[in-house]
Parts: sequence; C-alpha cells; structure tokens
Amino acid sequence: MKNLISERVADFIKNFPPFNVLDTKSLYLLAEQVVIVYKEKNSIIFAVDENQHSHFYLVHKGAVTLNNPTTNTIIDYCDEGDVFGLRPLIANENYKLEARAHEESILYGIPIDVFRPMAKQNEEVSVFLMESFASNTRNPYSKNQKGQLYGIEDKKETKKEIKIPDLQLASYSKKLISCSPRTTIQKAAELMTQKHIGSVLVVSKGLAIGIITDKDLRNKVISGKQPITATVKSIMSSPVITYPRKLTITQAQMAMMKSSISHLVITEDGTTNTKPIGILSKHDVMVSLGDNPAVLVKAIKRTQKIKQIKQLRKSVIVLLNGYLEQNIPLGLIAKIISELNDTCNKQVVEISLAKMKSPPPVKFAWLALGSQGRSEQLLHTDQDNALVFEDVPDEDLPKTTTYFLNLSKKITKGLNTIGYEYCPADMMASNPKWCLSIQEWKNKLSYWIGNPGPNEVLMSSIFFDYSLAFGERSLLDNMSEHIFRTVEKYPIFLVHLANGALQSPSPTGFFRQFVVEQDGQHKDFFDLKSRALRPLIDAARVLILSHSVKGISNTWERYEKLAELEPNNNELYLACSYATKALLKFRTRQGLLHHDSGRFIELEQLTKQEKMKLKRTFKVIKEIQELITLRFKVTNILG
Repeated sequence: MKNLISERVADFIKNFPPFNVLDTKSLYLLAEQVVIVYKEKNSIIFAVDENQHSHFYLVHKGAVTLNNPTTNTIIDYCDEGDVFGLRPLIANENYKLEARAHEESILYGIPIDVFRPMAKQNEEVSVFLMESFASNTRNPYSKNQKGQLYGIEDKKETKKEIKIPDLQLASYSKKLISCSPRTTIQKAAELMTQKHIGSVLVVSKGLAIGIITDKDLRNKVISGKQPITATVKSIMSSPVITYPRKLTITQAQMAMMKSSISHLVITEDGTTNTKPIGILSKHDVMVSLGDNPAVLVKAIKRTQKIKQIKQLRKSVIVLLNGYLEQNIPLGLIAKIISELNDTCNKQVVEISLAKMKSPPPVKFAWLALGSQGRSEQLLHTDQDNALVFEDVPDEDLPKTTTYFLNLSKKITKGLNTIGYEYCPADMMASNPKWCLSIQEWKNKLSYWIGNPGPNEVLMSSIFFDYSLAFGERSLLDNMSEHIFRTVEKYPIFLVHLANGALQSPSPTGFFRQFVVEQDGQHKDFFDLKSRALRPLIDAARVLILSHSVKGISNTWERYEKLAELEPNNNELYLACSYATKALLKFRTRQGLLHHDSGRFIELEQLTKQEKMKLKRTFKVIKEIQELITLRFKVTNILG
C-alpha cells in the first residue's frame, strides 16, 4: 500500500536544495523517515546550548527566526524551503542560536542518521550544506569552517573537461600580403615590417607557390645561409599546405601539427590549383579558441583598427565564460579579464592617437573610473573615464584643451565601438568637465571635498576608484597626493562620504523579501548593483580612506586590507570581501545568460537555491552599514 504522506513529503522536498539533487530512490527513502513537526507562533524549536536533535529542519509552511538571545537580535529568517538546525549534522555540537517560530509553522524534521550517508556521497549536497551552515558565520568559506563537514578534509574542485571545438569554424585573414618569387628577401622583410605581419605569400600567375615566415628569415638569412639580396624563392617553404574556406579549428590544429607548420593557405577549392583567398596562422587558431590570455593580449596589441578589437573582445567573453564554468576563483578571473580590458582600452587610445594630425602637445593620462578603475568590470558596462594633462601657460590652455577634447572624442567613440556604452550622465573625457589640466583637476577636487554636498560627494568619490589606463603615471600620483592631503584638511568630508555610503536602499524588506523596482523600464526587477553591490563598494571606500591607505581601489582587496588593519573586525571585513566577489560573480553569470550587464535580475527566473545564495550575501550589508554609522557618527552630525 502506498504511503501517501511520504509521497507528499517527497513531492515537496524535491523542489528545494539540497534534496533536489538526490536520486529518486534516496529521495523517497528519506521522505519515509521525515518527521512532521507543528509549531505555534513564538514557540521555541531549539534553544541555545540545547542538546543536539536527531533531525535538522526544513520549513514546509510558515516562518522561523534564528536569534541571538544575548544581544536580542535576529540573525536570520527562514521561510518555505529553507533548512536550519544543521549544527548537529555539520559540527556535532550543541546549538549556538535559538530557533523560534515567527508564525504558525509546519516543519519537516530530516533524520540526520539517514541523511548523512547520502550527503557524503553527493558533492553538490555537501557544498550546499557547508554554505548554509557557514552563512551564519557571515563567510561561507571562512577558515573556521573549512574541513568541518562530517569531519572530512576540503577537496580541491576538479577542473571540468574542456570540450574540443570540433565544429567551430576557424577565422582566417582575408587580407593577403603577397610578393612574386623574384622579390628580394630584403624587400619582403621590409613589407612584413611595414604591414606588421609574420608571413608573406609567394604568388606566381595568381596561384600560391610558397610562403616565407619570420622563422624562414631567422633560419635561412640571419644564420648566414642566404644574403638579403637573394630572391624569396631561395628561402620560401614550398609547396604550401592548402585548405578550403570551411575549415574547423580542430582540422587546422591537426594539419599544422601533422606538417610541423604554422600557416595554412585558404584557396577557392582547397587545392593549389585555385587562387588563394586567405591565410590562417597558428596565432589565429589560438585566438579563435579564446583560452589563452597571453595570446589575446598579443593579438589586441597587433590591431590597427578599432573593429578588430571588437572581434577580439568576443574571445575575452569566451574566456570569461570558460573560467566561470571551471569555477576559477573570482579574484583571479577579475585580474585576468581586467588586464585584457585594460589592453583593449590602451589600444583604442593608441589607434586614436594615430588618427590625430599631430602628437600630444604635453604629457597626459587617460583615467579609468568606476568598476573598471576598481578592476571589477567583467562585462561591458557604461563608460566612466577622464583625462588629465600637464599644466601649460594660460595663453596655451584653450588650444591644449581643444586638442585633448578632440582626442577624447575619438577614444570614447572607439570604446563605444568595441562595446562600452556611453555614460548616461556624460562622465567621460569627451565632456569638457572631465578633460582638464592637473591644476584644473586639483581646483575642482578641492572644491568637491571642501564643500561636500550630495552631488560633490558623489563626484569626488568617483576619483577614489580610478586607475591609469594610458599615459603618464606621475600625473595620477600627483592627483592622488592632492586628494589625500585635502581630505586630511577637511575631515568632515569623511562623515559626508559615510553618509553617502548609507544612502543605498536595502536589498530586502519585511521578512527577507527582495525589494524590487516599483516603476520604470525595470519594474518588478531586482537592482543588484544599487541594492547589493553599491553599499559594499561605498563602505569599503570610506573605510579604507579613513586609514589613508593609497593604491588599493579594488573592493574586496580593500576589505582584506581592512581585516589586517582592524583585527577586531576581521570576520566582518572578510565576510564583506566574500560577499562582494559572490555578488559580482552572480551578476556576471546573469549578464552572460541574458546578454546584458546583469544589473537587473528577474526574480521569477531564479531558482530557490540562487535566491538563498543571494540572501546570504545580504547579511553583511546591514552590519557594515551599522559599523559605518557608529564609526563616523553619521546620525549625530548630519541629523
């Protein structure tokens, strides 16, 4: 006879983590052993230091609070589908918190003895439980929690197998640079230098008969075997290896390895009997794979047109996707992607400079602001940039400013071409307000810091998160020194900056419900940037500035430094560091999934597990804002 109660239990728990990853047999075995517990409003489920229960709990209906009676504070809310009371399972200890029914509730008691062997055999279950348990210590990956799960040691996550791109077509160069077999080696070498290429095709009667590469020049000319006055026929590799245009990356790799060559010639029919239409190098193959940052950097630096950078940025996104799939630590991902983004920006500046009719009249620096300045820009977002140039005599200032404004317009247009939207607030160097001499910037920054209204605080805060994207570092250092000296002169500015850090709206409202946008284009969406990331970013900025720490603009690195400087707040700061990385990783995944910036989240599209992970990171936002309120006495001074 069927057990209808256990079937209903199984139908419910299979929708929630960690039970949603159990196989059907384990799920029903567990459901048969579940104890159904009814609790009236305000009744205690377990108390602090109470002996361990034989079950941990899943909320079926109602709501439960986890409390610290000593401080009379609510640590967490648990609603439908949430698990709690994991300490006996994870740490084999008595309870450290009180669990109380916030309203009339029905709970499922999950038997620990039955569940523990299932969890040990399933890594996804283990990771989820570890995160759920550790979330009450603020940092799911804190040192105190590592290795505690069932007494087993941490296991390094194995890398996922990388799929071979069997069906991906190779991208080849269609701009052929060729010469005749009678061309001298010297002329061919000059042509390669002029065109910034590593090979020249040797063509006779419209057909490819050979190829010379950098390797040929090294091995056959520089070695002294042939003079530079000899013809290319004497050193070319012949016959060429040809393929048709529909060539996959894997085919290209195998062909190059088989013949020990680094270039393939693409012809109309794939043979030497028809004219060449393109050339494919080993470098092109590596770029197409998009799994080698060093190769991408080299490729970006080789570009001579903005549109070529746009194509290469697609490989950067492929690389980002791959890193996320392999669960590479976000700190490392951010460093690599930021370096690639910086390289793209520098090359846009280089190409824009080449388009100017004359070189810069004085030294200058192109500054990346906002998320790029903090090395936190993984996806394409709005541009935020500024330009500073050396001081010039007053009579030369208008002309010099005009030059750099024209340059800035070319650069911002180029950045827009490769995928960076124009800043809606026009905080870009193409705006005369953001393209100034060093003295003009100092005057402006002094005014902002000395007269800290809401708008001035916002403007000046941007300049604590900038980095050098291109140009003269001494100009950047000069500005930084001025900023810190001015802040020391006007200490009240820190209070206003702290007040600004408290203006970001709470991510959750009553009973942990996500606070969503009430109107506009993103009505009913959750603003991950404004409600979750910005409070953490703003808090890190004012705290690190209060310690006069220079040279650290990245948010999680700021928190890690703060943890060193303030050991008594070590746990909170490390939790903020973790939360920032977790939120940025979540935003990046959402952005890649929906082909946007990942800022606005459609909550209905999230799984229960994703919502739970998000809510865990929200805990520290309230705590860090409380710390700032006390530290800078914001309420008392600003009223």
